[in-house]
Amino acid sequence: MHTSPPVTVGPPRPSPVPPAAPAAPALPSQALAAFKDSIGAGLGFVTVGLAFGALVTQSGLEWWWAGLSAALAFGGSFEFLLIGLVTAVAPLATIGVSAFMVNVRHVFYALSFPLHRIPGRVSKTYSTFALCDEAYALAAGEQARAWTGRRIVCLQLFLHLYWVGSAVAGALLGSLIPERVTGLDFALTALFAVLAVDAVRDLRGDLPTPVLALLSALAARLLFPGEMLLAAFALFTAGLLARHFAAGRKAGSATTGGTGASTAHAEDAYGTRPSGTSPGGMGPDGTGLGRRPGLAGGDRSGGSPSRA
Repeated sequence: MHTSPPVTVGPPRPSPVPPAAPAAPALPSQALAAFKDSIGAGLGFVTVGLAFGALVTQSGLEWWWAGLSAALAFGGSFEFLLIGLVTAVAPLATIGVSAFMVNVRHVFYALSFPLHRIPGRVSKTYSTFALCDEAYALAAGEQARAWTGRRIVCLQLFLHLYWVGSAVAGALLGSLIPERVTGLDFALTALFAVLAVDAVRDLRGDLPTPVLALLSALAARLLFPGEMLLAAFALFTAGLLARHFAAGRKAGSATTGGTGASTAHAEDAYGTRPSGTSPGGMGPDGTGLGRRPGLAGGDRSGGSPSRA
């Protein structure tokens, strides 16, 4: 009589502990990285902010109005327009329509700005408020794909501080700036040109995108000269969406074709559809005799015939 040796049951093995998720970078390091990212754009903010602050005092407004406008409006080019509207005592409806027409381009920024990475409602709200052209150009670029939400918010905060600080300094020191100094108003245009060049470099050979942008600008200039900026954004966005849907449809067609070919190949490889039969199991003569022998009659297990 053969007896099996007793089985010794030991203590249960502890379940493996999953590796801990990598800790998020500390806020000070994120703020320092964001400060370094903001220096280039911040220099452009300083020059334009000084000019804005000087224009505020030269228009007869108090110096603190420049800081208040920079902190609460943070509209860049719209704030220059706002000075004339305020001194002319324009109706609130006129100011509201003007603000919408100048800043409506921000609606298109929402299509690709990484707001989903921003943690918390307060941070998301501030990031939406502080979304400016320079912040969008830096945070939506190729080099910013690995940035955390904290880094993006810190970047926007630094740009905001650049603007407020330079506007107040320009208002307080505006009388010291000689009137013959020219070129301050071109600083913002030069900054946009540099950001555009960096964005084109990040495309890495994607020639159709800048070409589409150029064609959209030319078409808007010819067809809608009075609303060129809004029309150019609309045409460019429509072109990008059309290209996206066309590429998705082409990829879907290729995937469907590849899946059908793979299914037919699998049927032949596993014997579910022998060569010379249709996908429904019919033979060349349509009698259904092309099925596997093991599936005919009463034996449906697919194995060998049973022995008597």
